[in-house]
Amino acid sequence: METKFRCNCPFTSALDVLGDKWIMVIVKQMLIENKQTFKDFTESDESIATNILTTKLKQLEEFGIIVKTKLPDNKKSNIYLLTEKGLALTPIIIELGIWSDTHLRDLNPTIVNGKGMELLRTDKVEFGKDIEQKYREKLTTTTYIKNSGFGS
Repeated sequence: METKFRCNCPFTSALDVLGDKWIMVIVKQMLIENKQTFKDFTESDESIATNILTTKLKQLEEFGIIVKTKLPDNKKSNIYLLTEKGLALTPIIIELGIWSDTHLRDLNPTIVNGKGMELLRTDKVEFGKDIEQKYREKLTTTTYIKNSGFGS
């Protein structure tokens, strides 16, 4: 897949890659909700269609935002992991969450509340460190990181 960029503007170029409505949802699911298998994504609240999910996972892989690898104890199952480039999207996910919490609650009063949201509201830097640390710990406690390309 060759990405066509509309212009040389860095904001527009970022949106050419990340601006699809599913791309950031998938990254958020991986980072915050620990989704990593195709089945995990299809069972999520967002209800992404399988054909769209397949396409978006391939795009994320081609962009270098995720890698696809195998479970160490089940070589038939694929798992998807964020790369360093994918983890670098954490501040964007955080800012989207803050913006949504501040500006969309009146339109969607069922937006989640709780300890995580309180930390996001009061200390977004700590919130970001916490979710990145948990993601990295999950990876380092398993053996599949060795063959995943994570860190490259």
